[in-house]
Amino acid sequence: MKIAIIGYGRQGSSAYSYWSKIPGNRITVCELNDSVELPSDVEKRSGPDYLKNLDDFDFIIRSPIIHPEDIVAANSESILDKVSTVTNEFFKVCPTKNIIGVTGTKGKGTTSTLIAKMLEADGKKVHLGGNIGIAPLQLLDNQIKPEDWVVLELANFQLIDLKYSPPLAVCLLIAPEHLDWHKDLKEYIAAKQQLFIHQTASDKAIYYAENLGSKEVVSVSPGIKIPYYQTPGAEVIDKQIVIDKKTVCRTDELKLLGSHNWQNVCAAITAVWQVTQNVQAIRQVAISFRGLEHRLELVREIEGVKYYNDSFASVPDAAIAAMDAIAGRKVMILGGYDRQLNLENLAQSVMKHSSDITKVILIGSSSGRLGDALNEVGFKNYEIIDAKTMSRVVASAREFAKKSDSVVLSPGFPSFDMFKDFEDRGLQFKEEVQKL
Repeated sequence: MKIAIIGYGRQGSSAYSYWSKIPGNRITVCELNDSVELPSDVEKRSGPDYLKNLDDFDFIIRSPIIHPEDIVAANSESILDKVSTVTNEFFKVCPTKNIIGVTGTKGKGTTSTLIAKMLEADGKKVHLGGNIGIAPLQLLDNQIKPEDWVVLELANFQLIDLKYSPPLAVCLLIAPEHLDWHKDLKEYIAAKQQLFIHQTASDKAIYYAENLGSKEVVSVSPGIKIPYYQTPGAEVIDKQIVIDKKTVCRTDELKLLGSHNWQNVCAAITAVWQVTQNVQAIRQVAISFRGLEHRLELVREIEGVKYYNDSFASVPDAAIAAMDAIAGRKVMILGGYDRQLNLENLAQSVMKHSSDITKVILIGSSSGRLGDALNEVGFKNYEIIDAKTMSRVVASAREFAKKSDSVVLSPGFPSFDMFKDFEDRGLQFKEEVQKL
């Protein structure tokens, strides 16, 4: 069979590893980047026309970053009959049906990891992957058994053409994001809905009760809809996390910073509660988990100043959550690649914190527009730094920070104008802070 793999990132590479093992398959990688390194036994189509003439192939694997409409634009609508993804293939062949899918705008990685760790604490064998860590098809290398559990963190890029839904699926808070990839918010919501739309009447769809977007996403599920932050799901009552009238822990016992993480913990508990009601196992994880790298991560304290890496914050709502989570005086580093999202709420949140934000450092292509938004709400204590390197950003932050302050890299924007991705941005920040 003639197979085309479109895009050769982490999931494209996993597609090659999977389909190249099948005798008779001839694989071609179609990739915009002509310099990408490929296995010696594949053919390559590269350059600006890499999406053209795909009718030559029997089967096409779309990497998540490639929008299906881009494939259609270079070929025809019928080409989608040949297109699939590594996520679709995983659902098709996975040896266990015990799959939990997690989506949302922010908190997917934290919630997915919490779910996996809570199930492990209950004695179950769990495989965690998807958009976090291991690509779905690579999980098969771990010899998944029928009684095992799989937790998948799934982003809109993977979901837009998903043909399967897991029996247990979770939707976290939904806010506008990736509108440079989607044609509008409606399409973004529709992509998320694919995780739920193929469920059966006995399946379960968990959603955030206080978020209209989350409700809209799960509304398409034929299954049982269970809210969290509201009975019968896990909720916060008198600063205690409670489910089914059982107290799991106090919110001040959580190692995760910020009340937004209470939502993630409640979502995870609600999902795990559908599998096991082992309160002790759930509690053990809830009060010990400190979070993932690049999520409100304390890098170090030097000369009385704490430096936090929240590089994963690539939308305004995430930066707002960081302002609320880090107590006391702080220097905020905001800005990055500008997706032209509305900045009113972000600017108003900065103004709300004007008594504890001692300085805002603006970086990246969004800095001018964000500066204008801050001016409109009356916040003047910001500096636009024409920085090309993270060393310059960190040096500026150190200059403005005083003893007992925190320096918080929580950009609220993607990283692509200055860095390869959020991980590159966060790692460079950590490296420069360690040099201080």
